[in-house]
Amino acid sequence: MGENRVVRVLLVDDHQVVRRGLRTFLEVQDDIEVVGEAGDGVEGVERAEELRPDVVLMDVKMPGMDGIEALRRLRELDNPARVLVVTSFTEQRTVIPALRAGAAGYVYKDVDPDALAGAIRSVHAGHVLLQQEVADVLLSQDEGGSGSQGRGNGLTEREREVLALIADGRSNREIARALVLSEKTVKTHVSNILMKLDLADRTQAALWAVRHGIGA
Repeated sequence: MGENRVVRVLLVDDHQVVRRGLRTFLEVQDDIEVVGEAGDGVEGVERAEELRPDVVLMDVKMPGMDGIEALRRLRELDNPARVLVVTSFTEQRTVIPALRAGAAGYVYKDVDPDALAGAIRSVHAGHVLLQQEVADVLLSQDEGGSGSQGRGNGLTEREREVLALIADGRSNREIARALVLSEKTVKTHVSNILMKLDLADRTQAALWAVRHGIGA
């Protein structure tokens, strides 16, 4: 049973010193195992396909294929790994494409080590995780005008409840417990929400919800 709780992590960063530092810290965590490393996006995608990690720690700016393109490739390959972007870049032109490409979370390289371990566990559990500064960047962007708001009118009351819990960072299992539903039913609601709002994933759903005053 203990082995089932270990989160298998792949490190993708073009700086060997950064990878070494991350590995050194993560290897002392009882429930996290570093299963591999990659120095660019191409190698990162290859290693993710080979190793099938639970979580990928992905830098954004790398030579050759960058982290955003690597995220897109992993999505195209339907790779199940959850990707946590760990970077020093905070601009909208970096943050927003990364999240649209499928990142489950976005933190900065100066994040407290214990907070990083918590972030890995959180995205592995199915949560959407953004540092406050990242959320502020996204919410400052004036996206989703009246047309986007209007799409929200098509949500049922139950779907809005589910959406609020997604915005609160809850996993499907936690939403099921909170609303006394089966996890399968929650997955159906999430799929319907994404379809009605024309969104790609629960990260975008969480941001949409916060932008429109639903949930967190």
